[in-house]
Amino acid sequence: MEVANNVTEFIFLGLSQDPGMQLMFFALFLLFYMVILMGNLLILLTVSSDPRLHTPMYFFLSNLSFVDIAYSSATAPKMIADFVSEKKVISYWGCVSQMFTFHFFGCAEIFVLTVMAFDRYAAICQPLRYTTIMRANACIVLASLSWLGALGHSFVQTFLTFQLPFCNARVIDHYFCDVHPVLKLASADTTLVIANSGLISLGCFLILLASYTFILFSLRKRSAESRRKALSTCGSHFTVVTFFFVPCIFIYLRPSTTFPLDKAVSVFYTTITPMLNPLIYTLRNEDVKNAMERLWSHKVSLKEKQKG
Repeated sequence: MEVANNVTEFIFLGLSQDPGMQLMFFALFLLFYMVILMGNLLILLTVSSDPRLHTPMYFFLSNLSFVDIAYSSATAPKMIADFVSEKKVISYWGCVSQMFTFHFFGCAEIFVLTVMAFDRYAAICQPLRYTTIMRANACIVLASLSWLGALGHSFVQTFLTFQLPFCNARVIDHYFCDVHPVLKLASADTTLVIANSGLISLGCFLILLASYTFILFSLRKRSAESRRKALSTCGSHFTVVTFFFVPCIFIYLRPSTTFPLDKAVSVFYTTITPMLNPLIYTLRNEDVKNAMERLWSHKVSLKEKQKG
């Protein structure tokens, strides 16, 4: 592919060409990335260390936290380094790897969020059969299918994109190798690539909406307390879904064109959403907050024993 396209590297224009703005962005996005790592690692540590959270819902939440770390890491370190680099360059195969990794973890997040919606549907609409439906083996199978589906999508997406001829076009008007900015450099029909990138987001979003429609209908016959608990649990998930899917649909479910707003929208779903997810799940979830308090208390008691 590299020989056929006569391209060995690409140049990013980045978020800004202004040196002052780039220094500000460097400090800001470094902070964001550290918050993403610490917040999601805290979720992973809390769920793994507390037996009370060893349930299907928190198993998938752990998957989501791991995905958020990997997903943001596909773009954030390179973007942060480029803010203090004179030339924002990425090799041809580095661009291929970045697009593959980004779409692999991005698609995994889409599938994991969809499975989490199914888990909430089973818990609320089928409470008597919930333990049978979401038994441990079923959870592992659903998670595995999510990862395998993401792997297949990412392979097809990356292959369809980089089998196109780029001639000598090298400048990418973006801060990472994403589909639309790269396709702008291609001198061929890109319809198939665009269709592949947008349909998964739309399809899973429609499944999510259907799940929540069934949940809302089933809650009409429940008590006020049951409705409150169910809506509190689903509220966190639906907030995360909205923050992730709406920008994705805006970016990918359209013809191969770019808008001035694209970079800001991309920052939102690649950096801001993974940073907010741990906050959303901890602030609105009593189980997670209580588990974190127990984890902290255990840590404090261990320190006191060591001093004694």
